Amino acid sequence: MTRGFAQGAGGGGRVRLRTLSNLRWLAIVGQSVALFLVYFALGYPLPIFYCALAIAVSAALNVLLALRYPATHRLINREATFYLAFDVLQLAALLYLTGGLANPFALMFLGPVVIAATTLNLGNVLILAFIAFASVSVIAIEHQPLPWPEGDVLMLPQLYQAGIWTALVIGIGFTSVYAWRIASESARMSAGLAATQLALSREHRLAALGALATAAAHELGTPLGTIAVVARELERALPENSTEVEDVRLLRAQAERCRAIIARLANPEEALLGVTARLPLGAFLDDIAAPHRGEDLEIRVTVTPPPPSRTMADAQPPQVWRAPELLHGLGNIIENAADFAKTLVAVKAEWNEQELRICVTDDGPGFSPEIFEALGEPYITSRPGHRALAETEIGPQGSLDEHEGMGLGFFIAKILLEQTGGVVKAENPPGGGAQVSVRWPRGVIDGQQPPAQSEPG
Repeated sequence: MTRGFAQGAGGGGRVRLRTLSNLRWLAIVGQSVALFLVYFALGYPLPIFYCALAIAVSAALNVLLALRYPATHRLINREATFYLAFDVLQLAALLYLTGGLANPFALMFLGPVVIAATTLNLGNVLILAFIAFASVSVIAIEHQPLPWPEGDVLMLPQLYQAGIWTALVIGIGFTSVYAWRIASESARMSAGLAATQLALSREHRLAALGALATAAAHELGTPLGTIAVVARELERALPENSTEVEDVRLLRAQAERCRAIIARLANPEEALLGVTARLPLGAFLDDIAAPHRGEDLEIRVTVTPPPPSRTMADAQPPQVWRAPELLHGLGNIIENAADFAKTLVAVKAEWNEQELRICVTDDGPGFSPEIFEALGEPYITSRPGHRALAETEIGPQGSLDEHEGMGLGFFIAKILLEQTGGVVKAENPPGGGAQVSVRWPRGVIDGQQPPAQSEPG
């Protein structure tokens, strides 16, 4: 049920070369300004030649990359890691020449690591974090004196320098992990929403196709009727022994056949999948459950009317709109239950004056307790025995069928049903199995107008 498509070590990353080059140019300008102010404006002694050489090497790399690659070139993970590692080592060289960790600009070690955490996979982030950690450790032990007015020497206590080293190491580790988690969750959610939009777009295309078939049936019915009438009149007018009688009879038979085909297309129960049509609640659920029934699986649909009251004397079943969001969302939930059920899937519907509730229960193994908090997020498989997709296995490719095979089925259903105003809840009932219930306020999916779509939160 859960299937991944891994992004290899050389897989395409999410960062453009221009982005890194622009950030490097910004760093070059900042480093040059700081060097100019310290050496020329403040008059502090420092190895200006070697500092300028380190900045020049960084600028030369930018020029070389601009000549070799187009501006829109996207870096693979290995390339991006290499260039960010260069930035870390270039910064370490400058800090070595200008006081080591006593230099307040040592905080800039966080920059390349955070960029890597938001754009690369976990393995490359760890590699870059290790390079930054090693660089911080080396310049903490060995470095040139901090630039200061001649005659004065600023010597920070060893304990204070150890505190700076500890703060940088913790900062690099914390920010890299935090940024990577946020970026991976954002990428996973974006991929899930893209699959949701693809599913909804497919339902809308089917709905438009059904509406087109109905319109065509309506428009073609009249001319085909005229052809059939004219053919019948010609058949009566021709002598029995005429050679054209058989041709006219064939023409009339084919016209009648076309009319029968169009009549089937015009039947909303067979042709329309999502146009503005309503069905009684029981028939609506039967229609959704029918494709998932099998010889060894019973899908039982039960509609329970509310108890009689003064305000609901007749308690007639609600008329539910056949909206694509409802068809696909409830269909995904029923299909998921059918996949894990042993022999029975119970679809129960009930309503009262305030709300309408649909509950899908199966007699399978139920939801794993450890994934309850994450249930409903993309790429989270919902049952025991199926591995959840790791963040590093998420990629941008894959058809809708592939997406729905990777823990996206419940996510898509939840998003689509919430767009119609429903509230989705999953739980393991006391009797065993799994249960997914959806509640709508009355009039949302059974009102006079189709359910309005809202943006997923």
